[in-house]
Amino acid sequence: MTIRRSYVVGFALVVASAALSALAYPEMPAEMATHWNAAGEIDGQTPRLVALASFPALSAGLLAAFAVLSRIDPLGENVAEFRDQYDTFVVLLLAFLAYLHLLVVAANAGYEFEMIQAVAPAIGALYYYVGVLSKHAERNWFVGIRTPWTISSDEVWDRTHERAAPLFKLAGVVAALAALVPTYAELLVAAPVAAVALYTTVFSYLEYRRVTA
Repeated sequence: MTIRRSYVVGFALVVASAALSALAYPEMPAEMATHWNAAGEIDGQTPRLVALASFPALSAGLLAAFAVLSRIDPLGENVAEFRDQYDTFVVLLLAFLAYLHLLVVAANAGYEFEMIQAVAPAIGALYYYVGVLSKHAERNWFVGIRTPWTISSDEVWDRTHERAAPLFKLAGVVAALAALVPTYAELLVAAPVAAVALYTTVFSYLEYRRVTA
């Protein structure tokens, strides 16, 4: 069995995250800051061992899940049609988690920066690539806009994802711009993608009604 390059890169990111945790452990406080509010204030803490173990564990779990899901999907042959974009998304997601892990460690090590401003561009990049993925995604059970109506019809799936692709890209640009306006950062990061999700759900229903009328 050939090991895909994306999984090699993904595994390397998991190992790097685990290595960062191991190296940082002696220097971290017993209770690590792990959540910041919109004002940049710490409003959540986690025991050091749990905080440092969580990121590599989550990354490893996601890597394994994405590897398995593409194999057990009843529509797995469709996943093969956009496998390059699927694999790139997996790597970008793991890279995002590694970056977030690095920011948390840096903040707890005493480096001063605005967390939301540091995170927003990375979230924006991830949203933007979801738009790229949406443009190429074929009907499947695990990746994409999976509503009862898209899953039931290739035409509805295609139309919904064609409509969603530029909207997710726009949401990514707006989220990235949140770094410039920290006062409204949480709104700019969360609201656009929530609006896209709601809009495409309704659109898929209406499109299904049109197709089956």
